[in-house]
Amino acid sequence: MPLLNNKVGNDCTVGADKTLADGKDLVDSVIKVVACYRHLAACVGGCTDSLQLRDELRQTREKALNLAEAIRLHLTSHLRDKSLPEDQRKEMELLWVAFSSSLELLHVDMCKVFSIGDNFSLANTASLVQTGLQGGGSEVAARALSLADLNQEPPTLPAGLESQERSTMEQEISQIDHMIDDMEKKVNVLRWMVEPRGPQYADPLSSTESASLALLSVDEEQPGHEPLCQRSLIFVLLLLFAVVLVAATLSVCLVLFS
Repeated sequence: MPLLNNKVGNDCTVGADKTLADGKDLVDSVIKVVACYRHLAACVGGCTDSLQLRDELRQTREKALNLAEAIRLHLTSHLRDKSLPEDQRKEMELLWVAFSSSLELLHVDMCKVFSIGDNFSLANTASLVQTGLQGGGSEVAARALSLADLNQEPPTLPAGLESQERSTMEQEISQIDHMIDDMEKKVNVLRWMVEPRGPQYADPLSSTESASLALLSVDEEQPGHEPLCQRSLIFVLLLLFAVVLVAATLSVCLVLFS
């Protein structure tokens, strides 16, 4: 009988670990797709803007929305579970914060694409800003969408396509708004109370910052090596002491020989 209980407990642990791993994989996927969409959105209205770019944006946006809906259902169902262990709840809250932040970034980029696309129509390519960039984001979009390649001949602009695309984007932006509101109503996770931990959520350091931290750690590890600022302070103190000593000596000499 105890063996049976241990087996059931192990099965529950394995199932919980798999659920957490699935959530991490989904959140990692949506973060990459949102980053791809941001990369493509930076080209809208510029000299690399084209019908192919708008189509890549649409495909990337659709994949991001599909992932977001799956993640919302996955995290909401588990965070509303009162029997969820505390350590797993903290991990789920970390995923929730990462996901909601990515969703807000996607919403911002979608609004930006919607606004810029209204001012720069593909029907008049002469009005596009000459930014000096060359090429497009086909390779980035292909990686995000798990496709072999998106490079193809530039298609012609069908009549009424832009107005239809704008109407679709309005609906998708409203869908994101509704999704964010629904998430905040169903799950009350205070972002400022969630503490990031682990290398995945650590702040990235540039090479210069890493080198500076390495030098500081070397200075701290060598007890006989004094920092430059400390040596300079000692030198200034000794210089002031010498000046005071000379002044006192001159004062004594003046008093004795006057």
